[in-house]
Amino acid sequence: MQIRCYIPKEAQRVLRTRDVRYRVLYGGRGSGKSYAFANSLIVLALSKKRILCVREIQMSIRDSVYRLLCDRIYALKLEHYFIIQRDTIRSVYGAEFIFRGLKTNISEIKSLEGIDIVWCEEAEKISQESWDILIPTIRQENSEIWVSFNPDDERSPTYQMFVEKPVERLVSAFINYDSNALFPEVLRREMEWCRGNDPEKYDHIWGGHPKKYGQAVIFKNKLRVEDFEPPADDTQFYFGADFGFGVDPSCLVRMFIRDRKLYLDKEFYGYAIEIDDLPRCYDTVSGSRDWVIRGDSSRPDTISYLANHGFNCVAAEKGPGSVEDGIEFLKNFEAIIIHPSCTGSVSDFSNYRWKVDKITDQVLPIPVDKSNHSCDAARYALEPYMKANVTIYDAMMGMTNV
Repeated sequence: MQIRCYIPKEAQRVLRTRDVRYRVLYGGRGSGKSYAFANSLIVLALSKKRILCVREIQMSIRDSVYRLLCDRIYALKLEHYFIIQRDTIRSVYGAEFIFRGLKTNISEIKSLEGIDIVWCEEAEKISQESWDILIPTIRQENSEIWVSFNPDDERSPTYQMFVEKPVERLVSAFINYDSNALFPEVLRREMEWCRGNDPEKYDHIWGGHPKKYGQAVIFKNKLRVEDFEPPADDTQFYFGADFGFGVDPSCLVRMFIRDRKLYLDKEFYGYAIEIDDLPRCYDTVSGSRDWVIRGDSSRPDTISYLANHGFNCVAAEKGPGSVEDGIEFLKNFEAIIIHPSCTGSVSDFSNYRWKVDKITDQVLPIPVDKSNHSCDAARYALEPYMKANVTIYDAMMGMTNV
């Protein structure tokens, strides 16, 4: 059977090298790492292979590469060779894809037998404890461990093991968007904006290098990216909007409070959005016409336009110190939990940072005016609580009428 699928040259070298234990693809966003591994594993599944797909945290099948594999099977027109079930994929030749989270299923993984290949996706987040248990578990003759990740912290166990001090019998490739002939145009616009407006963020997200400003990240110890149960029908939502200027991104976020934690579950996030396109974009966020939207007061024309098109949009009353006060209010939540589908918000909250003195490396209490669009929208949404000078506990209990 002849199967044609595009795989970047750097990835081809990693996949074709013989007699290796580890195959590693790492680098920036949009490089095609996950597609290269998914395509290759689907082809290998046309023989009798047992393939384990893991992440550090997998709360449900939606957190895994299951959907990517399904999409690639149909794209390659191989659906007649696979039996796709709710939480597993099998080939008619006896191959099987198994999906597990390391942190929550480690005991079950230790008992798995006969694994030929394990694919560790988003491997940057895998802990040393999980690696120490997983690696000796994969002991089938000629078994392999495939690792794909976007570097974040050069001190992480994954970066140290596969880049800084690579283990034996490893083949790897550093691969970025410029190696991907199928790099999507929608990502290209985002990448170009980042390259022109935030070189440090560009170097990390698109250039594939570890963060140089890890200690300066504002929400570093508060941010969690994970799936969660949908809110109840009687949930109070908070909507905040940051309006783009020119090629700057525009965003609308939807949030709710539960157990002293702030949840961000829906967003619109787009680049170079014209004002007359905003109603259509906002309508992609459930409830945007039902709840108050608090937006950037520096754009009264945009607020008026949205109000005239059926949105209850009002201006957030910014003032001296409002940015710093808003940051501190957000940091008072036990955690800020963002749904993984909200990629713009994940990027902003992950990269919003304090200034750093270039000579002393001292982190300064001055926020950098970059990677802050979703963060600004979040503090606009909660402005009434900040103005009322209430605690997170008060907000959680709904003691203040907003």
